[in-house]
Amino acid sequence: MSDRAPHRLPLVGSATRRTYVARINRVLDYIEQHLQESLTLERLADVAHFSSYHFHRVFAAMVGETLNRFITRVRIERAMQRLVAHPDRSITDIALDSGFASSQTFARAFRDHTGMSASAWRTAGFRTGDADSGTKSKMGNSFSKIGEDYAGREGYFSPDLLSHRRLPMSHVSPSSVTVKDLADTPVAYVRHIGPYAGDEQLFGKLFARLCQWAGPRGLIRDGAEFITIYHDDPNITAPEKLRTSVCLTVPAGTAVDGDIGSLTIPAGSYAFARFEILPSQYGEAWDGLCGAWLPDSGYEPADGPSFEIYRNDPAQHPEHKHIVDICIPVKPMG
Repeated sequence: MSDRAPHRLPLVGSATRRTYVARINRVLDYIEQHLQESLTLERLADVAHFSSYHFHRVFAAMVGETLNRFITRVRIERAMQRLVAHPDRSITDIALDSGFASSQTFARAFRDHTGMSASAWRTAGFRTGDADSGTKSKMGNSFSKIGEDYAGREGYFSPDLLSHRRLPMSHVSPSSVTVKDLADTPVAYVRHIGPYAGDEQLFGKLFARLCQWAGPRGLIRDGAEFITIYHDDPNITAPEKLRTSVCLTVPAGTAVDGDIGSLTIPAGSYAFARFEILPSQYGEAWDGLCGAWLPDSGYEPADGPSFEIYRNDPAQHPEHKHIVDICIPVKPMG
């Protein structure tokens, strides 16, 4: 893990800085949605509306890692999830599906990133952080807690990995789980890059900024929903690189500007699990859905974002509890 201060794209600043944030966020979204394609510097610079010469330096300065390193890391982290979630798929198939040109390129990149082979990760490394050969993972201590009590259950976890681990039974269970089809859902968002677990003040600031923008535009209306999307798995991604988007559903075509971005939650089948919980119980609620309900549901995780939809104002709840739907993309077991 890096010891440097968490990198965060700023929420406020000059108009120029807000424009830069918006352009970089567009690139992050584009990369995530096109990982299987060739992501050249020229192509991504065009998405950002920067010259190729300047774009690479701007990206590295604002995101905290070079463009190539970011793309490779996200591809590897996608493969790490799929290696465990889909044990019957070949490593080569997963490598190509994650955007690598060949199994050889993937093997080198995977070992450089984790300190172990993909087969060792699939067999045991995801549980212990160590390859079968005893090679110590370069991920440091980030995997050593996997299988324990998740450091007080403060984080949010990938259904791809959780559904294949032996987890202690959660004491928090959903009051209901419904699998239903969701249409394409456009949202406006404010993005945070960095750690977030248990940081209520951070989420308060993010939602305040989003409301400051949306309120005067009449977008906080009947039927609008507040959502948080988690783009990365904190059991794999270093805390300072975690991407989180605090969102508001908006009409299609809503114009955004500055540090406010836009994306679409893709259509598909999602499990909606309703919880009534205290702020400290979010991690345990994710465990209850992904580690207890999902393995017995007849469904498996599908590609797509996982997110939370907030259904009440906790300040109005007699016990100050949060009523929330935790949503994960699913498909029938193949």
